[in-house]
Amino acid sequence: MNNQIVSREDWLDARKALLEKEKEFTRLRDELSQSRREMPWVKIEKEYQFDSNAGQVGLSDLFNGRSQLLIYHFMFGVEWEEGCPSCSFWADGYNGTDIHLNHRDISFAVVSSAKLDKLNVYKARMGWTFNWVSSFGSEFNQDFHVTFSEETKSPVYNYRPVESPGEELPGLSAFYKNDAGELFHTYSTYARGMDMLNATYHHMDLMPKGRDEANLPWSMAWLRRRDQYES
Repeated sequence: MNNQIVSREDWLDARKALLEKEKEFTRLRDELSQSRREMPWVKIEKEYQFDSNAGQVGLSDLFNGRSQLLIYHFMFGVEWEEGCPSCSFWADGYNGTDIHLNHRDISFAVVSSAKLDKLNVYKARMGWTFNWVSSFGSEFNQDFHVTFSEETKSPVYNYRPVESPGEELPGLSAFYKNDAGELFHTYSTYARGMDMLNATYHHMDLMPKGRDEANLPWSMAWLRRRDQYES
């Protein structure tokens, strides 16, 4: 850290200059959000089924009486004993958000490939309360390009062909249900597109060291599941 040390007056000048850049970024973000809302939609034709703690449910049921549904595709393979550490990092920020989303006509759910009993064990361990369902036996995750197998032909992730994507990758998808009960896929994002959902990272971005990951073997080499940090 070798930041310049200045007077309060000079600091204020620098802060005001940065504020103008922040305001421009906010305006551009608002424009991008508007463009996202204006995207065309695709009608959902398949009858996707999920295992939930309330029994078998369809995609339509996950709306829970609301017109909008947000789904986080959580990396938890069928043979895995634990959920992905990075997905767990994101999921730690989801508790408590669903009640606020509900009051803006949005339901929230997490979907994984693993069977429901494994999801419930891990969910209890992590202390999460959000709705988490299993897509085991469904093509849902494959159709949204977050679950892959050796039989997957020409795998695509983040709208690009990929080689050796692994078994699971993360994503986020948005859906709409109209008054006739028809379902539509409105948006999906992957990889760094989900960065905006991680409040912890954005807190780090405000700090002098930022995310402090540049010298690590990979960006999240420091990360542990919340119950695995040494202190």
